[in-house]
Amino acid sequence: MTQKKEPFYLTTAIAYTSGRPHIGNTYEIILSDAIARFKRAQGYDVFFQTGTDEHGVKIEEKAKAAGVTPQEFVDGVAAQIKSNWDLMNTSYDYFVRTTDDYHVKEVQSIFKRLYDQGDIYKGTYEGWYCTPCESFWTESQLVDGCCPDCGRPVKKAKEEAYFFNMQKYADRLIKYIEDHPDFIQPESRKNEMLNNFLRPGLQDLCVSRTSFSWGVPVDFDPKHVVYVWIDALSNYITTLGYHANGESDEKFKKYWPATHIIGKDILRFHTIYWPIILMALDLPLPKKVFGHPWLLTGSDKMSKSKGNVIYAEDLVEHFGVDAVRYYCLHEMPFAQDGTITWDLVIERINSDLANILGNLVSRTIAMSNKYFGGLVTNPNVCEAVDEELKACALETKKKVEAKMEELRVGDALDEIFTLLRRTNKYIDETMPWVLAKDESKQDRLATVLYNLLESIRISAVLLHSFLPETAEKMFAYLNTKVTDLDSCDSFGNLETDIHVVEKCEPLFARIDEKKFMEEFNKKKEETKKEEEKVEEVTIDDFAKLQFKVGTIVKCEPHPKADRLLVEQVDLGGEVRQIVSGIAKHYKPEELIGKQVVVVTNLKPVKLRGVESYGMILCATDDKDLSFVTVAKEMPNGVTVR
Repeated sequence: MTQKKEPFYLTTAIAYTSGRPHIGNTYEIILSDAIARFKRAQGYDVFFQTGTDEHGVKIEEKAKAAGVTPQEFVDGVAAQIKSNWDLMNTSYDYFVRTTDDYHVKEVQSIFKRLYDQGDIYKGTYEGWYCTPCESFWTESQLVDGCCPDCGRPVKKAKEEAYFFNMQKYADRLIKYIEDHPDFIQPESRKNEMLNNFLRPGLQDLCVSRTSFSWGVPVDFDPKHVVYVWIDALSNYITTLGYHANGESDEKFKKYWPATHIIGKDILRFHTIYWPIILMALDLPLPKKVFGHPWLLTGSDKMSKSKGNVIYAEDLVEHFGVDAVRYYCLHEMPFAQDGTITWDLVIERINSDLANILGNLVSRTIAMSNKYFGGLVTNPNVCEAVDEELKACALETKKKVEAKMEELRVGDALDEIFTLLRRTNKYIDETMPWVLAKDESKQDRLATVLYNLLESIRISAVLLHSFLPETAEKMFAYLNTKVTDLDSCDSFGNLETDIHVVEKCEPLFARIDEKKFMEEFNKKKEETKKEEEKVEEVTIDDFAKLQFKVGTIVKCEPHPKADRLLVEQVDLGGEVRQIVSGIAKHYKPEELIGKQVVVVTNLKPVKLRGVESYGMILCATDDKDLSFVTVAKEMPNGVTVR
């Protein structure tokens, strides 16, 4: 392993806790994880941060509609987002939440410092407000009367607010961007920020709100809450121990400034507002801000209203984590939007992962076992064709490093698959099955197989940052412990006198696309019909059920079933034990103290050996789940009519 290099701080944008993340949202964490893993492999001291943005009027409105507090709402969504990031095998070092106490306290300090030094002043805002984007717009900025970012309707707003004096720092920022051409990537994004926003003249930025309360209070003027962009953006420094009014922690001094990986839709906030805030705080600007494109469904942006949303969990269920990671990383262009559909994912799995990678590994391991009992030797009986393979292998590392330096992750993967294709071609050129028939060619055969195995090892080392589970399987199949990036600087580092695995399972199985899509569409249609099919009942039927309000006073995991929780529910005159299949969506400690609606006259049943005396009502769309509650607190045991 290369000796530790300088620190490298990498962040994603923090995900907004308004709902379940789809594959387009998940792409960013996969992309960032590949960059972080590769930097670690190069020897950098990496700190990789992600997390959730949890304040704002949209959260307040959604929590109210769900009948829960804003904190309860964001607790549930943040847990779901974190679970999604974990599912995708991402190696973040810290998961920040903007409701964390330390963050709230430091945001207040930052706001007060900016106010005290004259960068923030009080005024009145009057204009057009987009709730989904949490952005204010002037009349001239609207497009057909709608938000220019998301295209949705806006509403007139007028309220007292604090503003940040953007013009004070605008010229300085323009000069910085012009003097640092790599600061904003891709270059087209840089030109957009300069020509569309900075050079025409910046308006002062609204940085507080009074029309809602779910946010960080301005401690010296409590009717105001700090508006989202100072609150959310500051997470990049608060988690490192930055202190606006004192000595910052060593961690901050070590890792700041950062490289930010964000979606192109929030580029303006990260390349204009955030740098200006940092200038006002007398802090270095980020090293780089990369505004990645979107992952579209066909030609459309993913939207629940359009019914075209694809979720990472569903893709993983059918294809596995690394297949989903590969598609997202490989199919997203550097500067243009990418496309994902179910059939395109299958096509890429079959063509690249099964045919090129999986088939190469399976064939080579099988030949090694067939001809030499799995023993790896290298008599080094070489021919000209060997040198071409070796040269390709050694050049691949250099090319991958060059692409990753530019954050061209999809292009880096292409370089690795170029090596895999060349290795497959080497099999056709050397024809090991012909060599095996000639006793005098056994040393040549052993050399050919060694070259194949070594090329696979180098490919696995390079793939590890992108497809970590697959690379680990490849190392295990080869029985090698030489897995560091530096080992790709020379050809021939695979150990000899070891044995490859006797039989390897295919890394990726081919998928019958026609059969899969037929079954997929059939199941989708059946689910839709089932949802639409509702059996009518009479009032007498409904009257047979008894619903009561209760409070969960104790909750524990089921001793024999991971998906079940065992709750003790106070129903007024009694405490009932109820077993619920909601462990995937809630942790036991999250439910204690919650009021729920219970069906109390169901016959008792045993679920995996534990008695259950009722049912807690929940709403679900097969992916998300939320228990049914009451709009305001009620006495335990009251009847729901």
